[in-house]
Amino acid sequence: MQAQRPGTPSAAITATITRNGDRPLHHVDARYLSWSIDISVFAGGFWWEGTTRARRGIGTSRLAPLSLKGKKFNRLVAALGPAYLRIGGSEADKIHYFDSPPGESNSLVLSREQWDALHTFLQRHDLKLFFTFKYGLFRRQQHGRWGGGEVEQLLQYSRERGYRIDVFELGNELNAYWAFHGLRAQPGAKNLARDYRTFKVLVRRYYPEARVCGPGSAFWPRLGETIRPISNITPKFLRELAGELDIVDWHFYPFQSERSPLRTLRARRRRMVDPASFEYFDRYSRQLADLRNRLQPQADIWTGETGSAQCGGQPYRSDRWVSGFWWADQLGQGARLGQKVMVRQALVGGDYGLIDRLSLKPRPDYWVSWMWRQMMGTAVYPVSSSLPHIRAYLHGAASGDGLCLLLINLAAQPAELALQGFGPVGRRYTLTAKYLTSRKLRINGIKPKLRSGELALADFPPASGAATLPAYSISFWEIPGAAPGQYSTSSISIPSGS
Repeated sequence: MQAQRPGTPSAAITATITRNGDRPLHHVDARYLSWSIDISVFAGGFWWEGTTRARRGIGTSRLAPLSLKGKKFNRLVAALGPAYLRIGGSEADKIHYFDSPPGESNSLVLSREQWDALHTFLQRHDLKLFFTFKYGLFRRQQHGRWGGGEVEQLLQYSRERGYRIDVFELGNELNAYWAFHGLRAQPGAKNLARDYRTFKVLVRRYYPEARVCGPGSAFWPRLGETIRPISNITPKFLRELAGELDIVDWHFYPFQSERSPLRTLRARRRRMVDPASFEYFDRYSRQLADLRNRLQPQADIWTGETGSAQCGGQPYRSDRWVSGFWWADQLGQGARLGQKVMVRQALVGGDYGLIDRLSLKPRPDYWVSWMWRQMMGTAVYPVSSSLPHIRAYLHGAASGDGLCLLLINLAAQPAELALQGFGPVGRRYTLTAKYLTSRKLRINGIKPKLRSGELALADFPPASGAATLPAYSISFWEIPGAAPGQYSTSSISIPSGS
């Protein structure tokens, strides 16, 4: 596939978008679109920029710790909130809290100053902390005997200072310990459940109101939860901990970067706009929902980590316009499937960061996220499209007035739409770019940027002319005043030139 220019003249395709019911399917969390800062970026560990390979699940370039004080960075964060902020990642299981052990002067340490700065940052932006605590047991004979001495030190310090921690997770992608730390490090589900019980008791001692989530297993396209019986731990883990989790979470990347040692679906341009690539998220989400319903019915489901391509993102793909399509679609899919929160890896850092770590420039996925926050409310309604390349998702409008229709055109041709079950369309915002590999996009023809630290929908002129979907575009259409049932039998056609 060539890097086609979306404006290239081509015959339009026609799709029918049908509203399939008046009642919401689900309600997502008000902080549904959330994001992470990897512990390696935050504390100064090993990371991906400038590297071409992974070493035991992490990059090979050592970073300086991330500053949370920059004015530009904070303006960009403020425009995306409120959200959950997850601090986790592969080095979460190797980090030390506050002090290095004797003889480990070069180890990764989360300092008191960094922890204090993080909580100032959280309060500044009304963020809720989702923290991955250290499991750190790398020998089989240690499994089932987690003690949590270092973790308790951190909890005690935090409680004394009145710091809030909202969601607690033990260990990062524990089903993939075999890949990160060697085969002998892989915990079994039964021992892991025993360690989680110990962890939960410790959490409740200091934060009785907080939620505990797990197991945060990594799933791969085509493979699912990887190798049976070594690392397919989620079913047995949930069974062993029946009724004890507040959140069942999982990690999913739809593609793998060239750095990833295990590549089941490479991050290539043609695949990133192929609707078949998006079906794996649906498949594994439904499998996890079935396990939750049977074994942890009291728990919510979260996607606790997701990004365009595993191992830092794919250079020249994850930071370009072509990456926006999976992200918009997965936000829509996750909400429609009943997941409460979607945590994007990462807010900053790597090729998949919403914000470039070095330049602090927002990338295309940042603006897709910003538009979602502006337009899509928490109520999720049923809707369908007649064509696989035209993706449709329907929410209550973020404004509280009517509905908002998210429309994604994965085709190289513009699309004419017939809407069934909807009333007249109000405001329309369409995201486009010159090429799939463009670094910058436009919203209704205008390049978005913060002006004096602020940005509003009013900065973009209302769409005019033909109400079509341009080739390779993402659109948000408001249906104002659409009370449930108001347009249950109406149909309108929106042809080109209307």
